[in-house]
Amino acid sequence: MAKRHPEGPEPDSPGQTHRERRATPKGIREPAFHDLAKRLRFAPQQGRIWLDDQRMMLMHVSSLGALRQELIESLDKETARGLITRIGYQAGTRDAAMARKVRAGLNTYDDFLAGPQLVSLEGMVHCEPVALDIDVQRGHYFGDFYLVDSSEAEAHIAGYGIGNEPVCWMLIGYACGYTSAFMGRPILWRETECRGMGHAKCRVVGKPVEEWEDAQDDLRFLRIGDFVKWAPQAEAPLPATSRIAARLSSAPENSFGVVGISAGFNTVCHMVNKVAPTDATVLFLGESGVGKEVFANNLHRLSKRADGPYVPVNCASIPEHLMESELFGVERGGFTGATTSRAGRFERADHGTLFLDEIATLSFTAQGKLLRALQQGEIERVGDTHIRQVDVRVVAATNVNLREAVKAGQFRQDLFFRLNVFPIQVPPLRERRDDIPLMMNWFLQRMARKHDKQITGFRERAVDAMFAYDWPGNVRELENMIERAVILAEDGGALDLCHLFTSGEEVDTTAFMLKRGGSIGRVSEPGGAESLSTAALGHPGLAETEVAMLRAAVVEANGNLSHAARVLGISRPTLVYRLRKYDIMSEAR
Repeated sequence: MAKRHPEGPEPDSPGQTHRERRATPKGIREPAFHDLAKRLRFAPQQGRIWLDDQRMMLMHVSSLGALRQELIESLDKETARGLITRIGYQAGTRDAAMARKVRAGLNTYDDFLAGPQLVSLEGMVHCEPVALDIDVQRGHYFGDFYLVDSSEAEAHIAGYGIGNEPVCWMLIGYACGYTSAFMGRPILWRETECRGMGHAKCRVVGKPVEEWEDAQDDLRFLRIGDFVKWAPQAEAPLPATSRIAARLSSAPENSFGVVGISAGFNTVCHMVNKVAPTDATVLFLGESGVGKEVFANNLHRLSKRADGPYVPVNCASIPEHLMESELFGVERGGFTGATTSRAGRFERADHGTLFLDEIATLSFTAQGKLLRALQQGEIERVGDTHIRQVDVRVVAATNVNLREAVKAGQFRQDLFFRLNVFPIQVPPLRERRDDIPLMMNWFLQRMARKHDKQITGFRERAVDAMFAYDWPGNVRELENMIERAVILAEDGGALDLCHLFTSGEEVDTTAFMLKRGGSIGRVSEPGGAESLSTAALGHPGLAETEVAMLRAAVVEANGNLSHAARVLGISRPTLVYRLRKYDIMSEAR
């Protein structure tokens, strides 16, 4: 991306609309504020403040300063800064989701500027844009903003006075979270001027991570633990006209690819780091596809058994009659067809880690033998009378509620208590949407390399859909979806909806943004459920999609036909004609 100058923008790109071009020159025109302000509601009788559907709270700036000081002095400045930065990051991603809904139908610049306006509405700071260049499709971003009268800087100065380092940690985290969610790829912001350093006002600059030479200096505040890495990696240069937007690498290629920034993800990382140095049995719980095996792999890598073997076993994939021999081994002649002696998984994992995935599928017989191995550290091969000692750390995983399985008589209670020494619940992806931008880019980079293709990034409506989708298959589904999209996309192009949602996935469009001139609307499926259907993805001219779009635009505009027409990017007479054509004009009154 070419350099941006704070005093003036570069010439308009050919793909910009007239309205977008008016948003980029010096003295950037900001959109009206009322659409955000009217969503702020006070309900003192219930002790609640709402910003759209998010519960908020008022906080004294002096209390914020006291909290910062307590964190800095009771922990240390580095740790405190990381915690505060991540709090801001999560707030930014949540505001990005709301901005997508509120600013539906406006141009990219007006959509994005909802974030700076929201932090003003929330009393954090007043933002003045200096320069702004956004191209979601190609992954280009450059932002330069003044932060006027930062409450965070005020709180810090009250406790520590003027120093020699920038102090708007939460605001930087907010900007990183908001912009990363908006762009669908990690964007790093840095504070170049700060009131906490004696400047008249603060100033921040944001651009993609790989465009910062020393990004790791700041990225360390957006991670937790030894195995969560979020930093650019060196790789072969691509042609400038077709560079991969997701060149961010969360870990070396021979690492395990764990990425995330959400509170739920960080909690799992913290638990893994705490238990890894011990020999305690660990039980990973969570839905299918959340990454339990990835965390188990990292647990082994961080343990004192890291130099020993790591042996994974998918219990569901082994036939019941072979389970005992697979786990504990077999002696020659132990059963029909056993022509040679063979060590089982326990012996192969000696002095290392044995990972038992889908452990709830074990038969009662296998459960009993497993219990003995765990309690005594002893195993006996099938057909053998010799007891063998093994030194194995067992890590298990299941997507089944084992307590309920015990009550139903499907799982041994004694084995459950033996496994449940250190349970770790891995939350589903829909509960940690803050991680989606990182994962999108991590998987895009990997799949582009795997299939030897050059992909520029994600189209804006594709980013919106990824955030709106409920992810029943979790991280595994996200990975598979992006791999499929990379295969379908044109070399040198961007990933769009028609590449991603091709297998009947349903996106809840009540939270999905209706883009100006786009082909996405609320499509009513049988039973009344609103979803992103094949018609919306691949055939925007179908009558059902057009009707859904018209209705959605009218609802968004509260019946105002002029505003609904602007949302759709058509004239008011054209809108009226189409409403009459489908006999839905009465819905606009």
